[in-house]
This record gives sequence, structure tokens and C-alpha cells, in this order.
Amino acid sequence: MLKNTASLDLVEFIETQILPRYAQFDRAHNTEHVVRVIRRSIELANRTGADMNMVYAIAAYHDLGMDGPRAIHHITGGKILAGDARLKRWFSPEQIKIMKEAVEDHRASASHAPRSLYGKIVAEADRDIVPEVVFQRTVQFGLANYPEKSKEEHWERFRQHMDEKYSVHGYIRLWIPGSPNEEKLNELRNIIANPVELRKQFERFFAQETVG
Repeated sequence: MLKNTASLDLVEFIETQILPRYAQFDRAHNTEHVVRVIRRSIELANRTGADMNMVYAIAAYHDLGMDGPRAIHHITGGKILAGDARLKRWFSPEQIKIMKEAVEDHRASASHAPRSLYGKIVAEADRDIVPEVVFQRTVQFGLANYPEKSKEEHWERFRQHMDEKYSVHGYIRLWIPGSPNEEKLNELRNIIANPVELRKQFERFFAQETVG
């Protein structure tokens, strides 16, 4: 994966020592998710001229903080990256500082803009604003973290999350003008503005995730 865009030895280290750690996280933050974030980050790095090795490592580490409390996973993830002495093989102390801050700044609900281009890249790549992916991840997260909730309670959580995060007055922000996320966010907002269609999407993915 991505061996033509980042140093081969860094890729080998990430794929064998870092990415397997995502297998223990919920389905909204699993290996499939981090691979998508890596791929989007690489695409944005190609567009912006950012250092490919830095972008690749930041994306790979961005959700490792899910090991602890989700509310501070971005802070925990930054500490994990900064504390991993193995990264000194590829990066200078200044680069590691920038990478740590990028992981800290990736969270969608952050109250401030990312402090560097690298924070903007991973934040943008982490958005996953393909409507179907947003709906599926939201249902997956709800089922994994609130198994005691009834279907209607899951629907209410799903609806509220869509409104608070992705609607026209939601807190999500895009940081790289002209990114593919702009078009996808508009598509998602049109569905959110249609209660019947939104419920239809919930029903589709709730059934898909609870079959059997």
C-alpha cells in the first residue's frame, strides 16, 4: 500500500507495527477507516506539496488515541506519536512536533483551525464525507457504544448527530478549498434537510449492521 509515495522502510514499519492496532477499535475507527484516511491524505499531499512521509505517518497515527477516552483521543494520539522514539529514524524533532500538533488538531469538533498544513490535511482526510460512509459509521458507532439503546433511540441519536455535525449549521469545517469534500458535504446536507430520506438511510444501514 502506497509504496510509491512514501519511504519503503517507513511504510513497512507503519503497516506491521501501527496499522494492526486499529483492529481493536470500533468499526467506525477500524483499519478500513485509517486506510481511507491515509489514501485521502496522500492525495491531498500530492495537491499541496506537503512532505509525503510526514503526511503518511500522521494519518497512520491519527486515531491511536482511541485506546483511551474518545473525547480526548486526539490529544492522546498526539502524545502517542510524540512518544514513539522509533519515528526519530525518519523525522527531526521539529517535524515530530508538527506531526503531534496535526494529530491533536484533526478532530472535527476542534474549536480552532489546525495549526499547520499537515493538520489541515489529516483533518480534511478524516472527514469521510461520502454520505453512505457517514451514515454507516454513525450507525456502527452507536451500536458499538450504546448497545442498550432501542432502535428508536438509535434513530434519535443518529438524527441529532447529523444535525449537530453535518447540517448547514453544524460544527464541521473544511480546511482545504476545492477539496472533494465540498461537493460531498453539499450532497449530505441535502439528505439531512429531507427527514424522510434521512430516515430511509438510517433504516438501510441499521438493518445492514444488525442482520443476524
